[in-house]
Amino acid sequence: MKIAAQLFTVHDYLGTKEDLDMTFKKVKEMGYDYIQLSGAGYIDDEKAKYVKGLLEKYELIMCVTHMSFDQLDNELDALIKYHKLWGCDYIGIGSMPKQFPRDEKGYKSFAEWANNIGDIVSQQGLTFVYHNHSFEFEKYNGKIGLEILAEGFNNHVQLLLDTYWVQAGGANPASYITKLADKIDIIHLKDYGIKNYEPYFAEIGSGNIDWQDVIKACNQARVKYAAVERDKGEIEPFESLAISRKYLKEVHGL
Repeated sequence: MKIAAQLFTVHDYLGTKEDLDMTFKKVKEMGYDYIQLSGAGYIDDEKAKYVKGLLEKYELIMCVTHMSFDQLDNELDALIKYHKLWGCDYIGIGSMPKQFPRDEKGYKSFAEWANNIGDIVSQQGLTFVYHNHSFEFEKYNGKIGLEILAEGFNNHVQLLLDTYWVQAGGANPASYITKLADKIDIIHLKDYGIKNYEPYFAEIGSGNIDWQDVIKACNQARVKYAAVERDKGEIEPFESLAISRKYLKEVHGL
């Protein structure tokens, strides 16, 4: 399993060419050889070519992205071109958009939309992935939303399981990695902490997720990439990525 930096963690530092260059340089120096592009805003030809140059400059590999619903829905051909330029095999969406109600019918409709995207990108050698949050763990007629999606997605759509949000949904991350193994090539490693009765996004190894069980489940499921992420927190975001990278390397040999 290869460890990536989920750049949404440092999304405040992706707005300009100078910021992008600094960010790619910093994550490489931390020991990340893989990245996920997310939070960089609208992607056009100029930005795509610039990102390609940074990948080459810092010898980084882009393993997956999160793209906006609007761009996926309206400019899919351009996104396919950019992913092929980057050598990135997985194109993703960060959440089920507001156009789809959060109910059983909405999940099924979204699965149909995702399958259409997956079918199109698969013809170009790409795989479409869906990133979960905690709302997918609400039950509808005894079945949680994540299960409705997993059953509705075809072979060209996968889940990008997020450990924090699985835990926040009241479920066990390792168990769900095992349960959905045939639908997961990539996961988000994100720790879940508690302070003053409130949950918070913790650096990997400093929260309450059992990482030994999670990593064991990932290995058994043959997960290819694990992207380190922290949505927000008191620790500076680059430092957060560095702390998590050090923990995974020193404690788990990753």
